[in-house]
Amino acid sequence: MRPVRLMKVFITCRISPEGRAALARASDCEVEQWDSEEPITYKDLERGLTGAHGLLCILSNRVDKKLLDTAGANLKVISTLSVGVDHLALDEIKKRGIRVGYTPDVLTDATAELAVSLLLTTCRRLPEAIGEVKNGGWTSWQPLWMCGYGLTESTVGIIGLGRIGQAIARRLKPFGVQRFLYTGRQPKPKEAAEFQAEFVTTPQLAAASDFIIVACSLTPATKGLCNKDFFQQMKKTAVFVNISRGDVVNQDDLYQALVSNQIAAAGLDVTTPEPLPTNHPLLTLKNCVILPHIGSATYATRNTMSLLAVNNLLAGLRGEPMPSELKL
Repeated sequence: MRPVRLMKVFITCRISPEGRAALARASDCEVEQWDSEEPITYKDLERGLTGAHGLLCILSNRVDKKLLDTAGANLKVISTLSVGVDHLALDEIKKRGIRVGYTPDVLTDATAELAVSLLLTTCRRLPEAIGEVKNGGWTSWQPLWMCGYGLTESTVGIIGLGRIGQAIARRLKPFGVQRFLYTGRQPKPKEAAEFQAEFVTTPQLAAASDFIIVACSLTPATKGLCNKDFFQQMKKTAVFVNISRGDVVNQDDLYQALVSNQIAAAGLDVTTPEPLPTNHPLLTLKNCVILPHIGSATYATRNTMSLLAVNNLLAGLRGEPMPSELKL
């Protein structure tokens, strides 16, 4: 009997126990994994991917033409443990006939929960308040001390009314939001009907919203969308939240808007770069809350993402339909 030729799989991160178990059951695969809490270097990614048939990666792994050339002709499948694919050189991948799996839908609820948490944390100044308790700044009750902004009867603007944008609006509606606005490539009357959301231009959304949440994909059209002009159009009392991608925001312009009190506050779960250097100017501001990209970070969601990414990878290697394949 001829020996079965194993397909080499390279994984750039630690995945959930269920994901590892699914891979362990794949007798037709030889798995190599980057088993460290430290992020994989580009050099180690090149080494691991050489001759591989499949790659399971995360959004911080840049898969560019050079890496694809290094991988060689064996590479048939890339499965990314993310819904975003801006880290993948999709034109090059398509040219080579490589299939791509991703993990949409499964992180929608967790990311929407985090967006609402970050919005409330920022607009009610929770990090500042906690700091005052710890440093002795809490002396006695004062009528105007630590006041923030509430959602009741407010206008919320959502940039990108996709799955996550809709899930955010659904969670904010019970807070008594009076009006929802949204912007994007085109109107979505069917999806917007649930919230009576109005489709407006980006400048209109910036000018009319009390709270702005960025939930769009990163594309050439959205890169740098939230810039100096955008922040100048916002209300001085407005709060800005980004849970999409760091590059949608010009961070230098955001810093100037915050430090000059042109806008009230900002909450970011995504930045450029990631991680953000500890000496970055944004980290010096009390009115800026920054989280380390934890939108999907619940145990259940990360487990589901891991399992879906593995199943995408194995299906692609075997020439079967992927549970979630990106159509190129």
